[in-house]
Formats: sequence, C-alpha cells, structure tokens
Amino acid sequence: MNKRVYIVGAGFAGKTLALEIQRKSVFGRVAAFLDDDIEKIGRVINGVPVLGPVAEAVRALSPQSGDEAVVAMPSATRDYQWKVYAVLRDAGFQKIRILPTISQIVKGDALFIQTRAIDPQDLLGRSPVSINLKESLAYLRGKRVLVTGAGGSIGSELCRQLLSGGAERLYLLGHGENSIYQIDRELRLLQEEGVGEKATVVPVIGDLKDAPYVEFLLSRLKADVVFHTAAYKHVPMMEENPVAVIQNNLFGAENLMKAALTHGVKRFVHITTDKAVEPRSMYGASKFLCERLAAETATASKNGAFMAVRFGNVLGSRGSIIPLFEGQIAKGGPVTVTHPDMKRWFMSIPEACSLILKAGGLGENGRLYLLDMGEPVKIRDIAEQMIRFYGFEPDKDVKIVYTGVRPGEKLGERLVASNEEAVETGFNRILRIEKTRRNDRDAFWETLERLRPICYFDEKHPSVYRDAALLREIIGDIFITMNN
Repeated sequence: MNKRVYIVGAGFAGKTLALEIQRKSVFGRVAAFLDDDIEKIGRVINGVPVLGPVAEAVRALSPQSGDEAVVAMPSATRDYQWKVYAVLRDAGFQKIRILPTISQIVKGDALFIQTRAIDPQDLLGRSPVSINLKESLAYLRGKRVLVTGAGGSIGSELCRQLLSGGAERLYLLGHGENSIYQIDRELRLLQEEGVGEKATVVPVIGDLKDAPYVEFLLSRLKADVVFHTAAYKHVPMMEENPVAVIQNNLFGAENLMKAALTHGVKRFVHITTDKAVEPRSMYGASKFLCERLAAETATASKNGAFMAVRFGNVLGSRGSIIPLFEGQIAKGGPVTVTHPDMKRWFMSIPEACSLILKAGGLGENGRLYLLDMGEPVKIRDIAEQMIRFYGFEPDKDVKIVYTGVRPGEKLGERLVASNEEAVETGFNRILRIEKTRRNDRDAFWETLERLRPICYFDEKHPSVYRDAALLREIIGDIFITMNN
C-alpha cells in the first residue's frame, strides 16, 4: 500500500502504534514520527525516522491526498493538540486521526483500532485528568456489570472503558435496537483487536418503564454492579413532553432501583446532572427527584451501595451543541447561539466516564458525588472555536446569530444547590455533596404517588391520566414544600 502514515508523538503510544501498522500493512506505511522533543529528533525508531520540530517538519512534507496523520499524544494538553491540529490542517493533511485520552489506554497499550478521525470535542475544553483506569476498575473484576442506556453517549463510553475492568459479563441494556447493535459490534471488534479483557458482552433490548420486565430481567442477569445512564435529556423537547420525561426518567429509575434492591445488586451508580440543581426544566425536575430516589433507596439497602454522580454538560453527546454546530457550519452557517452570555460547564465524555467509574468504586451508600467541572464556558466561545476548527473565521466566513433562551433553559447552571455543600473526597476531581438542610421524606413519597396515576393508567383515577397541567402543578408543589 502506498499510503503514508505520519505519527505525531514518538513516545510509547506512538511507537506501539507504529509497530502495529508495520505488522498490518493494510493501514499503510509509517513514513516518519513527528515530535518536538529535541532528544528524539534525528533518531530512528524501529526503522522510522523522527522529524521535528513538528511545525517545521510538517511544512516540509507536502502530503499527498492519501496520506494520513495520527496524533498519538494522549497525555498532551488541549492547547498543544490544538496547535498540532492547526499545523497539520494548514499543511494539507485531509485525514487526521487521534488516539483517545490517557485514561482510556491501559498499561500503555495503544492500538490503531482505538484511533478515530479527529473532531472538535477532542480539542475543546480543559485537559483531562490522568486516571489509572486499570486500578480504578479493580472492584469490577469477575463481576457482572449492567449499563443502562448503553447505546447513548455516556453509556457507550462507559462500556468501552469497562472492557479493561476484567468483568465476567457486560450487559448492554437499551430500548433502541440500532444503538445497542452498534455498541455491541464495536465492543466485539475492539476485543478481537486485543483491546481490554475477554468479558462476555450481552446485548439486551428492553424498556425500563416496564416494571414486570425490569424485575424479571434483574432476577435473571444477577448483576453485581449497575451504571444507570438511560434518560430522556433534551431540555426543550421534554418541556413539550412533561409526562414522558417523568415516566421514563423517574419511574424507570424507580423500577430499576427496586429490582436492584430485591436481587442483591452490590453497587448502583445513578448518573445525574447539574440541571437537577434548583431546576427550571422538566428534565431537571425529573433528575432532582431521581437523586432523592437514589438516596431513599439507599436507606433500604443492607448489603449494597446506592449512589448518584452529578456533573454538567459533556462535549459531543447526542443532542448537544457540538453536532448541531457541525451541521450548521457544514452548510455555511449561520451558527445559532441562544444568548451571548449563556454559559455551561463542559467535560469530555471519556474523562466524565473515567471519573464515574472511579466514583463507582470509592462511593459510599446514600452518597451524592459531584465531578469537578472546572470553570463554565460561554457557548459563544465554543461556537467560535468550532468554526476555526473547520478553517473558517467567526462572523466573517460563518455568522453567529442569537435565537433567545428557550423554555426550561437558564443562562447559567449551578453545580451545588443552596442547601448543599461540596467537600473534598481525597480523589482528584471527585467531590462529595453534603446536605446542609434535610428535605421532607414524606413529601417526596407523596409526590411520587400523586404523579404515578398521571404516568400509568389507574382505574381509580382515570381522569388524571396524561394530565400534563396537573403534573406541572404537582412538580411545582414539591419544590415549594421541600425548599421551605
């Protein structure tokens, strides 16, 4: 094959990638390493020369149409990777791939199948924390692990990282057959190429709103650990479908937690959101109630640990601004931003999942944990960075227009409520939430019973079934009651 591959980074990851490409000529021919380390420049590693500094070497390459660059610097800062990407793009490389962050590479392994086409989420946000994933996943060795919403952005990345945990079985639960099929096939391909350990991967199609099915499922799977990521998440859409979001998010979680409690799940990690903090949206309200539900379930657990992990936005999730902006830029703009001052906390999906897995191992029963999100970022800044990623200038080549704040949205989200305090845990970027004021338990359970006949038909209360106005009224009542 004539395709030349240039590997940026002559460290351990780059060298192992080069060896694999040399073994499998189908990937092309490694033409050179590119590196800024003066101690490496000029050396020859396994027959491959090391050129540098990167900016100077790239300008002298004159890449051909089939040539490819692979950025193999998983521990490099975002700023440095931005500079490398810009140099490669300006030099004419049309195919640029990247290795995952260091948290996803176990024992220094780096395989070509782990690389993928670089996209904006790889370069946006802060530099991720380095986590010893092998060590963090030790509590899962030999266990049966269930991931709900396994076809989603968070769920699928959890599954990729879980391959390295030595789990006996990995159950992929979701109600969308296409997304579950895709992550199932991806995990099997990764295993075939030597990524992770040989966990038995089992795809499962089902709906958490179906209580008898969830009960049956947990009785059969005998899961030791559950990561519950499944939820409806699109804020404006859920404002138009309030009954659906409460039924799916709240009562789906209740069905799962009840079954997990009954069938001896040892660790249950519920994924929640900053939108649960003093919520303004129906999605946020559903997750606020889910946080309470996890805490209440924990009080009934004698041998297991039920906990919740809260964090803000993740870059590149389905329905997020990244794919929206990509589509808008692809057609020449405009890029739509709701408000020039709107801010959000952002974290990469791989980093969030590594921290979730870490928290799942160290977490205690009944606790709510918070991932340290750093500083909030203006959505406008994200839009400008993405426009530049594709080689354009904001407001010159691609316009940015403001559309106004939509129902259920805030200009800024909070990570901690007025009756909460975030305290250190001793683990980098994982905080523990302590309540400074106790909420009313009776009011919580009364709310669930008032909401239930709205979401599930009850012959005793037929008139309230799917009554969205009543549901909103009940949700409003609970926040008045619990905040006084």
